Amino acid sequence: MSDVVTAFSERIQPPEQFPGGTQASEWNDMPQSYLVCRADELKDGDRRVISCDGTEVGVFRIDGDLVAWHNECPHRSGPVCQGRIYKRVLEPIADDGTVRALAYDEHVTNIVCSWHGYEFDLKTGINQGSDKIRLRKVELEEKDGHIYVVV
Repeated sequence: MSDVVTAFSERIQPPEQFPGGTQASEWNDMPQSYLVCRADELKDGDRRVISCDGTEVGVFRIDGDLVAWHNECPHRSGPVCQGRIYKRVLEPIADDGTVRALAYDEHVTNIVCSWHGYEFDLKTGINQGSDKIRLRKVELEEKDGHIYVVV
């Protein structure tokens, strides 16, 4: 897996007036698109953590899919998108109730918040201990060979 790459993204600037009469001053309350990188720069297993006018977002390519999450753990607001990435750990239990070895689930990739160890499925954002705890999704756009987040 790659190291964390942190960048500051530029907001796409609006025209003076939108069709339908919306003024550019009203545009600030609308969701904005921020350039993350060229699509070919984000290889499988890579991530980018970017600041979108102060809102941090993590963008990941996992098993060929793009996902994006707010860089805020639901537990204590830690920088979850900067945590360690690895396959989900399994602990097979023997017939006598002991743990005999560790194994990895090759179909589930987790990220672990570095503050308190909360684990989340990178594709779904769901916590491994409770499906009620989850990461907040960020909308992604892929156009003209570039990846954008919308916040």
